[in-house]
Amino acid sequence: MGNFLVWVVWVVAAFSCLGSGIAVVTFSNPFYSALALIGNLASLAVLYLLLAAEFVAAAQVLVYAGAVMVMFLFVIAYVGQRSDTVWTGGPSWQLVGGVLAGGAILVEVIIAIGLGASGGLRDEAEIGSGFGSPQEIGRLFLTDHLLAFEITSIVLLVAAVGGVVLGGQSRLFGEVDSQP
Repeated sequence: MGNFLVWVVWVVAAFSCLGSGIAVVTFSNPFYSALALIGNLASLAVLYLLLAAEFVAAAQVLVYAGAVMVMFLFVIAYVGQRSDTVWTGGPSWQLVGGVLAGGAILVEVIIAIGLGASGGLRDEAEIGSGFGSPQEIGRLFLTDHLLAFEITSIVLLVAAVGGVVLGGQSRLFGEVDSQP
């Protein structure tokens, strides 16, 4: 019964991850897209729990679904609705990005099937007992990956400041246009 329940939870989490991911890119309202992204991050956290990665699941919920998404929602609310015209000089960037992402996933699936058929995926990696523990992740963040960790925090800060600047400019231009 326990194994069946794990499969049911996995299937529900996987389909909700796919459904919310599709919703993120198809909703025209950015607020609803951000809410769908929160659902996607939560379903990923459930998948991490099924992989016995409790720390990664907690970090996923606290950091991404919590702090980062609050910042995204703040920037979306601050910038507000815009009625910018879409660039019509060729294929939309969403179409080009979708085709490139689909091609990349197809290549990855073909490589995985090829490696599985040739026996290249049968070797198991040696994993130490401290792998995935909060101490090991903290040690890696603050030693081997410190530069990437700090660059990521700077990129998030620049994104927040950019959203505030863009929101301020749109409100400034909106006030100028509304005057007689």
